[in-house]
Amino acid sequence: MADLPFHDRTDFDNAERGFVAKLTPALIKAADGRVVWDNDSYDFLGGDCPETAHPSLWRQARLCAKQGLFEVTDGIYQVRGLDLSNMTIVEGRRGVIVTDPLVSTECAAAALRLYRDHRGDRPVTGLIYTHSHADHFGGARGVTDGADIPIIAPAHFMEHAVSENVYAGTAMNRRALYMYGQILPPSPEGQLGCGLGMATSTGTVSLIPPTVDITRTGQEETIDGVRVVFQLTPGTEAPAEMNFLFPDHRALCMAENATHNLHNVLTLRGALVRDARVWARYLTEAIALFADHADVAFASHHWPTWGKDAIVTFLSQQRDLYAYLHDQTVRMLNRGMTGSEIAEAMRMPPALEQAWHTHGYYGSVSHNVKAIYQRYLGWFDGNPAHLWEHPPVEQSRRYVECLGGATAVVALAERYVQQGDLRFAATLLNHAVFADQGDSSARELLAQVYTRMGHGAENATWRNFYLTGATELTTGRPSASTVSTTSPDLLTALTAEQIFDSLAIRVDGPNAWKERFAIDWHLTDLDECHRTTLSNGTLIHEKSPSGGRTDLTLRLTKQRLVGLISGEGADGIDHDGDLAVLDRLTSVLEQPTPDFPIVTP
Repeated sequence: MADLPFHDRTDFDNAERGFVAKLTPALIKAADGRVVWDNDSYDFLGGDCPETAHPSLWRQARLCAKQGLFEVTDGIYQVRGLDLSNMTIVEGRRGVIVTDPLVSTECAAAALRLYRDHRGDRPVTGLIYTHSHADHFGGARGVTDGADIPIIAPAHFMEHAVSENVYAGTAMNRRALYMYGQILPPSPEGQLGCGLGMATSTGTVSLIPPTVDITRTGQEETIDGVRVVFQLTPGTEAPAEMNFLFPDHRALCMAENATHNLHNVLTLRGALVRDARVWARYLTEAIALFADHADVAFASHHWPTWGKDAIVTFLSQQRDLYAYLHDQTVRMLNRGMTGSEIAEAMRMPPALEQAWHTHGYYGSVSHNVKAIYQRYLGWFDGNPAHLWEHPPVEQSRRYVECLGGATAVVALAERYVQQGDLRFAATLLNHAVFADQGDSSARELLAQVYTRMGHGAENATWRNFYLTGATELTTGRPSASTVSTTSPDLLTALTAEQIFDSLAIRVDGPNAWKERFAIDWHLTDLDECHRTTLSNGTLIHEKSPSGGRTDLTLRLTKQRLVGLISGEGADGIDHDGDLAVLDRLTSVLEQPTPDFPIVTP
């Protein structure tokens, strides 16, 4: 830690460069008065780093907490610190082009008002989504005012924006509560942000479908007189993502492919595993395409980098970071090492260790290495002992029995705590809690261990997971006012196939074994026919079925179908056959559990 360049103020200078004005107070509310964003709650970061925080993470939090309107270059502005992500505003001939309208409509509207207060009441004449994650499209309706404007996004944006948030959305949202520390109070002992930003806002998520798809690298579009040259980067930080250059401004947007931290190859909330090899190659391509034409590089998070040499150094080190993690992980897995062994053995090059922007504030070397291993070899490490292990509760009961009972396990854990081996103390105590979740001594000690591990973590998402886990152990399953990524706009954006997929993953298989029926769904507005057949506990989907008998035929719009699966009744729907079949379908559908426990059985 003493070797890190804490004396280097470049990041602080860049984070403050171009400052125009703050939002005062930095408090954003929904229409019902509910607070959806409070950046002022991080004012404590102005103090010295306490013992309850990693100094490197404290530094990153101070940088991320800087909020307000900033000039990036002539005609380009960013609003930072009013949500997890940044909103970029480019001035055109008639109005402004908004890039990445934050997570929620309330924050996006507040960010646009802050810009207009200082640059004039210009209309929004274009919208760009850099990629398919909700913090880059969710606030769209907060800035568009219902206007008919071009909306630009990378190819396959809608497919990925919707599928990620709906299929496994319940589990992802639950884990996101731990990852972002949404129930933790911002404080030196509690939440210090998440490394990528401070937090996610909890307002209204919207989604307006794009009108222009970017389908190839080199594609150029002109929006309100502003030229934009695009680079497609699928499979990097998001399945659908793109970088782009504003050539007349000599300004390069790197989306979320190069930010001031090590990003996630697999985020702790869950997602598709990203391809670190491809990620690095697209960064190499970005340098070749754009470095000679840019005086500033900015991203959808953090602060910009100015000057060609600094831009090339920054992008090269980011490129080397992902390439090194990928290549060394694959090298070691081909020597027979497992993911956890590789994560423990991985050593980063000194030049990367000295660069602040390569540190694992959001992703980490440890869990990214395991993700790369998972991408190639999956969950199984090849050891037959791990092929058919007992699930956590049954395994823990046996471990505790072998170790001499719960009292003995807690005593052993206390010894490891005293020795400073918090990692193994947590392992022992986790077994004790899963063997008997009513063991208060085990729960209390494990909560203390998690708290200490959280306070010592450089990675913000690890800190949040540890501290939220401690909260679950001491006060019960946490709940919070979280952002909903299954909003009406997202449900409406589902394709018909995705709607039926979302039904299929809710079927309680054993409860549906003896049921068999078929339903034809004529979607009148799309002029499509879809058939779902319940067979052996599985809901099978066919598009444009040819012949065959069905038990029920429904004629309805796609919007009415969305309402039907959301719980609206079938009154008024044109149909032939037995409408009671819908009740039979509903009876075998399971509702997701949005508040399931994480660190207790």
